[in-house]
Amino acid sequence: MEIFADWTLRVVALGAGLLGAVSGFLGSFAVLRRQSLLGDALSHAALPGIALAFLITGSKATVPILIGAAMTGWVGTLVVRLIVRRSRVPYDAALGLVLSVFFGLGLVLLTVIQKRPDAAQAGLETYLFGQAAALLRADVVVMAVVATVVLLVLMLAWKEMKVLTFDRAYGESLGLPMGRLDGLVTALLVVTIVLGLQTVGVVLMSAMIVAPGAAARQWTRRLGSMVTVAAGIGVAAGVSGAVLSSIVPRLPTGPTIVLILSGVVGVSLLMAPERGLVWRRLQLGRLRRRPRQEPVLMHLHALSLQHPDDPDHGHEVSVLRTMSPADIDVEGALTALAERGLAASDRRGLWAPTELGRREAQRTLKREADR
Repeated sequence: MEIFADWTLRVVALGAGLLGAVSGFLGSFAVLRRQSLLGDALSHAALPGIALAFLITGSKATVPILIGAAMTGWVGTLVVRLIVRRSRVPYDAALGLVLSVFFGLGLVLLTVIQKRPDAAQAGLETYLFGQAAALLRADVVVMAVVATVVLLVLMLAWKEMKVLTFDRAYGESLGLPMGRLDGLVTALLVVTIVLGLQTVGVVLMSAMIVAPGAAARQWTRRLGSMVTVAAGIGVAAGVSGAVLSSIVPRLPTGPTIVLILSGVVGVSLLMAPERGLVWRRLQLGRLRRRPRQEPVLMHLHALSLQHPDDPDHGHEVSVLRTMSPADIDVEGALTALAERGLAASDRRGLWAPTELGRREAQRTLKREADR
């Protein structure tokens, strides 16, 4: 395509795609462990590190800025753990506290920077919402290296990660270092968030972590499939967001990527098989339209008891229709019972319960008596 002949677009699209892949992969574990707010807290905790790095070095070079962001992000995780261990504050409340305090500190430091004579050249406000167009080839290379390392680490520790995600107590009983694995996942999240600051910014990075995993969770029940789908969603959203922002003038890349992810999450919540709201509504409608079978079966059983010497004695549909409430589709119920092997009709069209149907009716009577 002609559009991909643009070197800048190729670099931005590749960087956004790599970020989406890593975010989807790691975010799946955060979603399954119900730690979605962790990505939000870590991304906001990175803001004071960005400001401090500029105040210390006096430069907006990428490396010191990202190192500062990583350091305060990691400090934020340590503060969360300290609060949870040393107080009765629950985990989600501790994340909320760290998020608000660190972000507030970052905004104060940005205000201090704005009063400096070199504030105009700082350009730190771009880290709030990102500036993907500023990505360089070196940045993309770093993203590719980090993405490869993250994937290799998770593949090597795949079994341990599954245990950590679904049954930490069981892992501890096996002697696995659950605490170290938890710290490893957090460290990988910090690195991923720091890499994404330049693309989508502090405010929107949490969506990159949570949205792909939340969408993928609706489509599959297996962990391997989930992380693969989440990574694919992240890549698709990153590349399409970069392309749209290049086509539409003054359309920022980071917010566009997040909006696309939000749309994917919305579609997944509505249309995903078995879990989607529309799917459930359709299934509920089918159940409501399904003929009520139990009353008709019980009537057949009651009629068969009147012929103890001939339990297969048939009865006309009109008799069953008279015994049943007006809102019951007797013919439909009989057809459904026949498909289940609970009732049968003879050549004259007379209906009787089968042996399996009589046993099912007796179990139903027993359940009603035990209530």
